[in-house]
Amino acid sequence: MSTELRVITGADWEAFRAVRLRALADSPDSFGATLEESASQESSLWRERAGGPGPVVLAFADDSTVGMGGLYTPDETGDVFVWGMWVEPAWRGRGLASDILRLLLDQPAAQARPALLHVTQGNDTARRLYERHGFVGTGETLPLRPGSTVLIDALRRV
Repeated sequence: MSTELRVITGADWEAFRAVRLRALADSPDSFGATLEESASQESSLWRERAGGPGPVVLAFADDSTVGMGGLYTPDETGDVFVWGMWVEPAWRGRGLASDILRLLLDQPAAQARPALLHVTQGNDTARRLYERHGFVGTGETLPLRPGSTVLIDALRRV
């Protein structure tokens, strides 16, 4: 079965919402948001997030989404931020996360500026993926979300 990677628009918000909620349910310690808070968000917010600022990539297989990743490209900083990387468990180990990350990093904003991301401590598979794409640890460690005992490491690609 093959996959199609696509940079989505706000019109694709329902597919984005569906895969994001599955990701939050599957890997709650990999995201700063929680399933509960995300599930209650209005459709207008989902539409806005799907449309930018910065590309959101979804991976499609048949009629379902099987992976995602985003690139936040704020005007006010010199960096871009990779966020929301996730692949459906049945699709892991096939290079899909690498394909999503490569597409995000090939975007013009990512080509022109350093990229940052966070990875949960202990998620060695994800960390190795990011290191293969040129990310290195910055030495900065943060809680996953306020009050969390789960820690994340900041990585940078220059």
